[in-house]
Amino acid sequence: MNILKIDGGKLELRTDRGTFIRTICYRDVVDADLNNDGSLIVITLNNGKVELRKDSGSFVRTIVYRDAVSARWNGGDIAIRLANGKTELRKESGSFIRTLW
Repeated sequence: MNILKIDGGKLELRTDRGTFIRTICYRDVVDADLNNDGSLIVITLNNGKVELRKDSGSFVRTIVYRDAVSARWNGGDIAIRLANGKTELRKESGSFIRTLW
């Protein structure tokens, strides 16, 4: 299973031994999370945007355009913590499911 490393806003994909595989995103990353099978990555940028990318680094879609602090996989869905303290649950497609808190 691969792991993610954020270094100075750059997101890298590495093996579980720490060997570099590839750079996923080159700037502004504050948080990232791999899904269960390691094929998709949800990335939170410092401007509050949340992006979905493949493990190859290719862009899939934007999930949220602003106000996000972090995003985590919750099974097949994505839990996004917002700057106002609430958490939104969204599908992989980006469509809104519900607010949790």
